[in-house]
Amino acid sequence: LDFTPSPHKHFVDKHRVELTKRVSNIAPILDELLDNEVIDQETYTRIRALSTTQDKMRELYIGPLQAAACKKIFYDILLKNEKFLVKELSEKD
Repeated sequence: LDFTPSPHKHFVDKHRVELTKRVSNIAPILDELLDNEVIDQETYTRIRALSTTQDKMRELYIGPLQAAACKKIFYDILLKNEKFLVKELSEKD
């Protein structure tokens, strides 16, 4: 088995732990995911009801962020809403 990380791992996957810990303003991100039809109203309501931002991020990762197309949209939304965090993590790559 080869455990070396793929050099083509998506930013969203590569930085999953840091993003889960450090994304601070999840509400506008969820709003945009709903607008872009990455999540439906039911998922949006369920995630919004979770008590911590970390739980909300984990829920996104186990659901919608499994799909490559969703990762791209999520990344673009992150870039808009968490610009400095994305920049900092990109510099670590």
